[in-house]
Amino acid sequence: MAELDDIIHQPLRLRIMAALNALPAATGLEFAKLKKLTGATDGNLGAHIETLSKAGYVGVEKAFVSKKPQTTVTATAAGRGAFARHVATLQEIIAASGGGE
Repeated sequence: MAELDDIIHQPLRLRIMAALNALPAATGLEFAKLKKLTGATDGNLGAHIETLSKAGYVGVEKAFVSKKPQTTVTATAAGRGAFARHVATLQEIIAASGGGE
């Protein structure tokens, strides 16, 4: 059985990756929307996005919209692949425990 991805397995990072992977490829979510979806605080969300970014799982784009800073987070191809493998491993665990019946 494959190993769970320690980067993605943390609950908030799993929620971030799930939200981003629900979008079409190369489509990102604005920080405020991601914050609302995950229920995280600014600092907590920022720290976890940084961890995902350092792992190459998300891209972060910072811009100014109407003179306000806007951060958009997008799952990378590597991140999408890692998320798919993580979900497959979770499904294997569930199936092996009889929870998939």
